[in-house]
Amino acid sequence: MKETNFYKDPGSFRDPSGCVFHRDGELYRQVNRSYREDYERLMRSGLYDSLVRDGLLVPHQEVDLSMRISDDACVVIRPEPVPFVSYPYEWCFSQLKAAAELTLAVQQRALQHGMSLKDCAGYNVQFKDYRPVFIDTLSFERWTGGPWVGFRQFCQHFIAPLALARHKDMRLAQLLKIYLDGIPVDLTGSLLPWRTWFSLSLGFTIHLHARFQKHYGGKVYKDRSMKARATDLGGILYILQRAVNKLKWRPAATEWADYYERTNYGDEAFESKKGIVARFLQAARPSKVWDLGANTGVLSRVASNMGIHTVAFDMDPAAVELNYRECVKKAEKNILPLLLDLTNPSPDLGWANTERKALFRRGPADLVMALALIHHLAIANNVPLSSVAESLRGLCAFLIIEFVPKSDSQAQRMLATREDIFPDYTQESFEAAFAERFAIVDSAPVALSERTIYLMRAR
Repeated sequence: MKETNFYKDPGSFRDPSGCVFHRDGELYRQVNRSYREDYERLMRSGLYDSLVRDGLLVPHQEVDLSMRISDDACVVIRPEPVPFVSYPYEWCFSQLKAAAELTLAVQQRALQHGMSLKDCAGYNVQFKDYRPVFIDTLSFERWTGGPWVGFRQFCQHFIAPLALARHKDMRLAQLLKIYLDGIPVDLTGSLLPWRTWFSLSLGFTIHLHARFQKHYGGKVYKDRSMKARATDLGGILYILQRAVNKLKWRPAATEWADYYERTNYGDEAFESKKGIVARFLQAARPSKVWDLGANTGVLSRVASNMGIHTVAFDMDPAAVELNYRECVKKAEKNILPLLLDLTNPSPDLGWANTERKALFRRGPADLVMALALIHHLAIANNVPLSSVAESLRGLCAFLIIEFVPKSDSQAQRMLATREDIFPDYTQESFEAAFAERFAIVDSAPVALSERTIYLMRAR
């Protein structure tokens, strides 16, 4: 009998309606008997077909019940997987806003079919191509009137971080990494400026909401005997949509958002760099690429334009925002911009540190690009070259990496305000450190510069 490689997704344990599991590299979802009525209503009402047709919900196939993992299953489905699983604290402002708009659109469509969302967490949304898509097929329930149980969660997962980013600082959206069930509205209200009290949408969704929670202790969310009409819920959805629409963020000029306008590359050197990257990609032939330090994604698109799915990471919210806006503008299908501080990457989070995976556990990629990055890690952050090489070896089979010498003007900018305590930061030391963990397949100097780009294969 063939042995199967099976495990239950550690982040799928809270919902009694079913669970996600993996078998032989395939993703499945079990639907429990307790959810049978709602699942059948979803499938027979036309809601599922409507959402899938318009790209709002991931499609799935029903498979043989023998694939179940417990006896309380009534159906087993195989959802269409997304290329890369990301989390709300890794999204830029426009991605978070797009996820909020999607969630409201799904809820409005559900209401038209006599159903409602019982779960409005940001984790129910992923990005496929450049669009957000809802992935939680078991979040739908028959709507019988009463307060919308997803209201609090929507405000905490979407309105709160968007409002903090818009009215205070985009970096405050990173509080989602601490508050996995969304930023509490009372905390949000205390951080927002007083003028937001006079906003009809934020006054209702944040400030009055916080007072209401304090007074009633959240009982209103659980009391389903409180009847409401569909028009009442439609009015709430209108206010939420208005709140999301009015929240806009304009990326300010940052050190990295206009990097390509201030770089020491001339046009010829930059074209040389792109040509080298393209040649190395063709040699490695990856299907998945991670670009670490992608900035606004100019070089990430060398890979994505070849049809390679590329995750473009950068630590600057403005750069990631501009990258994502370009994706939307051009309807690009093979690139996903995400926020990442490589010196403090997303960790394992949640119950038993297993619900949300650390970034490094969502790999490996076939190929990692680390262009104009090594000097930031080694000089700006004091990370030894050997440590950089060891970390990158665990992320990929192939590596395209650029060495930037101390004499380069960008490295000199870093050294201008600090003592040079990096005697080992040389090209010879770089090659030696990486040669212990990678085989150097090829290298090429960038024209009209002192930089060298390497193609390496992990040992």
